[in-house]
Amino acid sequence: MLHAEIEISSFLKARRAALDPAELGLPGGIGRRRVRGLRREEVAQLAGISVDYYTRIEQGRAHAVSDSVLDAIARALRLSGGEVTYLRNVAVPRRRSAADACAAGAARERTVRPEIRQLLDAMDSTVPAMVIGRGLDVLAWNALAGRIAFDLDALAPDRRNTALLVFLDPAARTLHPDWEAKAVEVVGNLRADSGRHPDDPRICEVVNELLVRSAEFRRIWETQSVHECLRGTKRIQHPEVGEITVTFESFRLATDADQALVTYSAPRGSESERRLRELASLPVPAQAQATAPPRAVPAGAA
Repeated sequence: MLHAEIEISSFLKARRAALDPAELGLPGGIGRRRVRGLRREEVAQLAGISVDYYTRIEQGRAHAVSDSVLDAIARALRLSGGEVTYLRNVAVPRRRSAADACAAGAARERTVRPEIRQLLDAMDSTVPAMVIGRGLDVLAWNALAGRIAFDLDALAPDRRNTALLVFLDPAARTLHPDWEAKAVEVVGNLRADSGRHPDDPRICEVVNELLVRSAEFRRIWETQSVHECLRGTKRIQHPEVGEITVTFESFRLATDADQALVTYSAPRGSESERRLRELASLPVPAQAQATAPPRAVPAGAA
């Protein structure tokens, strides 16, 4: 499990270490500092709270920390918007009743709504699109999204996960020429998700598997980077049609807050758009036609 006490301690220590005291007008010098970055007492001073209270917060021993105190710490540590949200999530975990836990378990069995499935299919000829759930599971996709990078139809349900594919699939570094940037993006998204749902079994399962099996994941995860990337540009080196450059946008679904619709597109008339159309026109391999499961899969299984 991703215990909140461990998460907040690791996060605040990493953010302290990332700051340059000189840039904040604080005395520096290698001989005068045993650790990199800010000391606890310096963060406490900048935040306007006692050293003892900050220490208890960093160690996960403080309860009911107010928003104003968290905001003060965020300002002291120069946190980004995504990092502030993450700090709030791990510092003040939401209390859940037994009914809430049951509802969460039931939610994991939900399939993607038929209306969203219809939308995915409507975009199929030119726009790869998929629905991403908790832990970066791929819950549903249209045919073009299933072929733009990894062959989603050929994967076992529990392997249809963006993080597992990027770090564990041997083809990932070839498919993503900018692999390091993609890896950092994935870890930032996964950590943001873990902050929202620190006790979610699927998120814990994905994180723990990657910590054991991927040294690259461990390296990036330990930086405590929190950056939820919802839009951007990426290059994909497709084995059949060549390099495709696409922009992606992520949209949280209004009635399914833990699901996001992700679309990929290329500028009209560009070489990448032509290659997307070429990819869409290629015949589906006979084996994929025979073995492909329905693309809208149970949220807990993907």
